[in-house]
Amino acid sequence: MDQPKPNKITDEKVGLAKAENYCAYQERSQQEVRDKLYEWGLYPNQVEHIITRLIESNFLNEARFAVAYATGKFRQKGWGKIKIKQGLKLKRVSEPLIKKALNSIDGDEYLKTLGSIIEKKLPLIKEKEPYKRRYKLQQYAMSRGYEGDLVSDVLKDNEL
Repeated sequence: MDQPKPNKITDEKVGLAKAENYCAYQERSQQEVRDKLYEWGLYPNQVEHIITRLIESNFLNEARFAVAYATGKFRQKGWGKIKIKQGLKLKRVSEPLIKKALNSIDGDEYLKTLGSIIEKKLPLIKEKEPYKRRYKLQQYAMSRGYEGDLVSDVLKDNEL
């Protein structure tokens, strides 16, 4: 069934108010807000003006978004730095902000999370041969976005 198309916004003030609510609900990247404004039917000059106003009133802050995204994905989903970096690049966050966000993740907590992810996966692997078992663990951890050399070190330390 076709859903009716929502009414397009043509007034910049209404767009700004809606965008403020959109940003207040959750941290957003500039690109997410820009895409949403275009989806609502605003014109390019209106979109850029609204984004400028959102930045000035601190509803939109790319650095704050990057840190919130990185810590959230790490703590909630257990993602590694590689996967987080890819996610931030998809949101079109700049490279210096990505580095800052990744540095906000605590190194000890990062290693502890990697160890617990490997420990949780270990009983689920049915492979008997130690080399294949280790390889599967390594591939799993790397698919979660963890660095290969770090995964190898953790596997060696745990003697798995």
